Amino acid sequence: MKIFAVDYGDSHTGIAASDALEMLATPLCIVHEKDFAVCADKVAAEIKSGGGELAVVGNPVNMNGSFGPRSEKCRQFAELLRERLDIPVEMWDERSTTVTAHERMNEVNKRGKKRKAVIDAVAAAVILENYLAYRRNRREQS
Repeated sequence: MKIFAVDYGDSHTGIAASDALEMLATPLCIVHEKDFAVCADKVAAEIKSGGGELAVVGNPVNMNGSFGPRSEKCRQFAELLRERLDIPVEMWDERSTTVTAHERMNEVNKRGKKRKAVIDAVAAAVILENYLAYRRNRREQS
């Protein structure tokens, strides 16, 4: 199944996709859009053109497990995607994914403008990696 992950941001929204075997998560692109609805349109178009069968939207849950305003905005974004796509759209806890993305950029010594250009897509890939691991674990336990 081809799964897409979305790291929604007010100005930059990262998108990543899995391979059909759900083994790899690859950063795809960043949608540079501030308008909420237009961003959802552009993200939905990317997912459709990539043959997405499931979309996962990162949910920035607070470290104490509560849901704040940012989480609510991402939930609303997921709702817009549901309206625009004929595939399931799920929310996924994205705590610490941006930190992990920055660590990965440090490992490959990508800094400054180069980092800023890809960090949101890398964060989406981290969200997707975590989601794929969850799916594998769930299959193994069944």
